Amino acid sequence: MRKLGRTSDHRKAMLRGMVTFLLERGRLETTVTRAKELKAAVERVVTIGKTPGLCAKRKAFSYITKEEIVKKLFEEIAPKYADVCGGCTRITRLGARRGDAAEMAAIELI
Repeated sequence: MRKLGRTSDHRKAMLRGMVTFLLERGRLETTVTRAKELKAAVERVVTIGKTPGLCAKRKAFSYITKEEIVKKLFEEIAPKYADVCGGCTRITRLGARRGDAAEMAAIELI
């Protein structure tokens, strides 16, 4: 896991927020290193969403910050990837950011 220049609590909170936003909107623009970390986190959450049951929903609630997004995960997103083993996100490089020339990328659900 990359540290991303943050403490562990800050990093976990940032990833939780980004996962929630990505599942809500379907697309997110961020730096390449954050996108790579986010991809792994989203894959784990979608895998949790594939398994039915109360235990899986509670695990998803512990990571995703909005209740309606958990409902969307179990009813819409996870069934699309039920027969696929990974690969539900795509990272597209966008070029350098204007202010500090950081390499930007867009991550989206396929």
